Amino acid sequence: MSGVNPVSFTIFIVLFLVVTGVGFAAARWRRAEDKLHLNEWGLGGRGFGTFITWFLLGGDLYTAYTFIAVPALIFGAGAVGFFAVPYTVIVFPIVFLFAPRLWSVSRVHNYVTPADFVRGRYGSRGLALAVAVTGILATMPYIALQLVGIQAVLTVMGVGGSSSNAFINDLPLLIAFVLLAAYTYLAGLRAPALIAFVKDALIYVMIIVAIIYIPTRLGGWGHIFSAANSHLSAINPKTGKPFGALVLSPLGIWAYASLALGSALALFMYPHAVTGVLASKRRDVIRRNMAFLPAYSLVLGLVALLGYMALASPAVVKGVTAPGATPQLAVPLLFQHMFPSWFAGVAFSAVAIGALVPAAIMSIAAANLFTRNIYREFFKPNATPAHQTKVAKFVSLLVKAGALAFVFALPKTFSINLQLLGGIWILQTFPAIVIGLYTRWLHRWALVLGWAVAMAYGTWEAYNVPVPGVPGSHFGGSTAMVPGLGHTVYIALTALVINLVVAVVLTALFRLLRLPAGADETRAEHYVADPAGQPAVPVPVPAGTAGAEPV
Repeated sequence: MSGVNPVSFTIFIVLFLVVTGVGFAAARWRRAEDKLHLNEWGLGGRGFGTFITWFLLGGDLYTAYTFIAVPALIFGAGAVGFFAVPYTVIVFPIVFLFAPRLWSVSRVHNYVTPADFVRGRYGSRGLALAVAVTGILATMPYIALQLVGIQAVLTVMGVGGSSSNAFINDLPLLIAFVLLAAYTYLAGLRAPALIAFVKDALIYVMIIVAIIYIPTRLGGWGHIFSAANSHLSAINPKTGKPFGALVLSPLGIWAYASLALGSALALFMYPHAVTGVLASKRRDVIRRNMAFLPAYSLVLGLVALLGYMALASPAVVKGVTAPGATPQLAVPLLFQHMFPSWFAGVAFSAVAIGALVPAAIMSIAAANLFTRNIYREFFKPNATPAHQTKVAKFVSLLVKAGALAFVFALPKTFSINLQLLGGIWILQTFPAIVIGLYTRWLHRWALVLGWAVAMAYGTWEAYNVPVPGVPGSHFGGSTAMVPGLGHTVYIALTALVINLVVAVVLTALFRLLRLPAGADETRAEHYVADPAGQPAVPVPVPAGTAGAEPV
């Protein structure tokens, strides 16, 4: 721990312990009548109003992706990293249309996960399994991204990454992991919901101070953009090409636009985003939050500028380009060199806590999927609510362990690729979930086959993308050239097009062959219902419904 600043480290530890204490105290907040029920542990009792939901969704969606990965991409590649700003502008009008429908039908039928809805809508165990497995798989690298954010902060503080012993390097991250796992296990969704208040307060203070104070230390915005332009236009010795560009080039427009659109379509397919929606107590809470949440997009735009500020600091550039360093260190190093020690500690804790909140929600959402749509569906159909909750608690620990495996196994040249890799997978559930909220024309078997083809294509394409300047490496990016189009596009969007084409063509064929479409337990009025905070009452499937056999 040589080189540790005692002031920064002390403030970081104090704030981290305060948040940990809040996480454990959340078990007594809004005390549940029955703790051993997924509606309570996994959805916070489905009773969060507009205020709490705003913080919960903000803590859920604005993550280490926002505070570490986006500025790191801008530091390393320039303007293309700003795709995250229009992406968060696009997403909320889209979600404003379909999220209230998903909330209503889920409340009527007591659905806990998006795969529950798919199972009820299409009468297909196989399609629900595909959605559940995809959700768990896509969540793993997203949680890993949060852990990478914490790891970057710890490394810059001098408490990780400086030893020749790998275990010593990773020990601080493992400690943070254990604390996260413990209070999530105990308090469920209430823990990140309560911590989100602290997290957002710290983030807003940190960003406001950074955007005002740091430019004065770096000679103003003119110097910042000039220095960033000089660095990005220089030739990268590993690739033989410029590092990036301050302004998006014509060749990069397709990648930029497809990353923004694909990410927007994918965001609320993630199980943790759906969990935040289903935890709300009323339908109008969802609509209000979709109108209020774009306020976070302004913050994201300001956070993104930290990447350019880092390029204007010679000390930060030197630290990031040192042997063994990665662009993920750009923002923590910027805070270390620009802020007084005491405020650097506040900023470090803001980033770390900003990673812990979504990591907790993600692990809960993945555990809900496994318990409801794999364990109960295929292994123990008669599992009681208490038994389901115990299984979900245990699985939430396994999910975090799986995320650690992603941290240690995949390249972290740009950690944003961890989230974009998850986006390639999770976007393939869009047809079954979102289109299914409006029409049931697509056949369940066609949806499964479209999903399978798209998942295979997307994974293979991502596998074949090398880390820039490292021939023969894999999973180094999330965009690829589309044959016949001549442009580089986000792989998730290309895979979605393939998914839809396969699903539409096969649906027409299966309907022509009159293959059974499965039972639909939902009704039109269920999609606009608003039980006004009353407990959900499952609606039984009418006896004798044609095609009721699950597949």
